[in-house]
Amino acid sequence: MSRSIMQDKSKHRCYICDIFCGDGSVKPYLEEHHVFGGPRRKKSEHYGLKVYLCRKHHTGDITGSREAVHRPDCNDYGLRLKRLAQIEFESRYGHDKFMAEFGKNYL
Repeated sequence: MSRSIMQDKSKHRCYICDIFCGDGSVKPYLEEHHVFGGPRRKKSEHYGLKVYLCRKHHTGDITGSREAVHRPDCNDYGLRLKRLAQIEFESRYGHDKFMAEFGKNYL
């Protein structure tokens, strides 16, 4: 398993709470989220394109939150994460390699 190139897990902060909501508090439990899932999940793992999310922002299990990246009616955070992942990837490997690996421009 590779480490995230987007976030330091040891800080125990939900990426969405911290970056988008201004809540940098420590979370007791975080779930790993691969930014590019499905057939591109292995590539997300390989390149470290993953973040750590509280349940509210990952699956919405606890609160039934509509802000969860895995809810079909909430694609906003998922798209934002893909854009940030692309920026991080391209800063290391370039745009052409991103397109070759992931096949879509999110910017």
